[in-house]
Amino acid sequence: MLPSHAADRLLSRIESAGAPVCVGLDPVAERMPAELRPAAGDAAAAAAVEAFSCGVLDAVAGIVPAVKVQAACFERHGPDGVAALARVLAHARAAGAFEVILDFKRGDIGISAEHYAASAHGPLPAGWTTVSAYLGTDGILPFVADDRGAFALVRTSNPSGDAVQSLRLADGRTVAEAVGDLVAAAGAATVGASGFSNLGAVVGATKRADAAALRARMPAQLFLVPGFGAQGGGVDDVLPCFRGDGRGALVTASRSVIYAFGPGDRDWRACVRRAAEDLRAQVAAGLGARA
Repeated sequence: MLPSHAADRLLSRIESAGAPVCVGLDPVAERMPAELRPAAGDAAAAAAVEAFSCGVLDAVAGIVPAVKVQAACFERHGPDGVAALARVLAHARAAGAFEVILDFKRGDIGISAEHYAASAHGPLPAGWTTVSAYLGTDGILPFVADDRGAFALVRTSNPSGDAVQSLRLADGRTVAEAVGDLVAAAGAATVGASGFSNLGAVVGATKRADAAALRARMPAQLFLVPGFGAQGGGVDDVLPCFRGDGRGALVTASRSVIYAFGPGDRDWRACVRRAAEDLRAQVAAGLGARA
């Protein structure tokens, strides 16, 4: 039986999988295998991204402990896309092989945050979400109620995030460090048996210079680490996100895995599976070498 506590459950799945890696589902119709590329229209595009996403999920089951589904890639196709998103999340949960992260980066206050949290844990079934920490704790806490998990944006991988997150406050901290302190304090009440909180933090793989300092400020936070692979992050970049015991981060790759096939590859699912296996091997080897 897996733990009900979100962080404990994720750590258990990571241990079983052999590496702390996550495949991101960012499906774009134009990059899919030729057999799935849709005709014009949102309904056809939504059906295509659903079929592709379910194929990816089936391909990586048993290899990675977590998947991250990008809501924007579905929502752009209107009501048909939202319905497809719900079915893909349900497919991922039904597989029984993953922690399922809904990447929708919601940020609001009070009752609105509660509504967003309810949508993620009901109509859009996910055990984890991504949320914005930049409206304070009342925009975060609804997402970690009832043993749910959430990753709050702290230090993102996009270059223009520096314009805000690297600014220095009067007390000498950067904005990202101040938000990290807020996340650490807000998550203290949800620490499980594993020693990690249900409130984690997003820290990009392309921000290696900041990762060690943020890890020191947030010892009980699981880090969701985007930017590995196609965005330029490598094994050495993600290692500072981990604690000394080799735990504490989940490295996510999207395009380098889900689009690992070429025009001439007849079995695109096998290509995706091999790319997921390579992701797992790279991160496991990096952690092993550090130990």
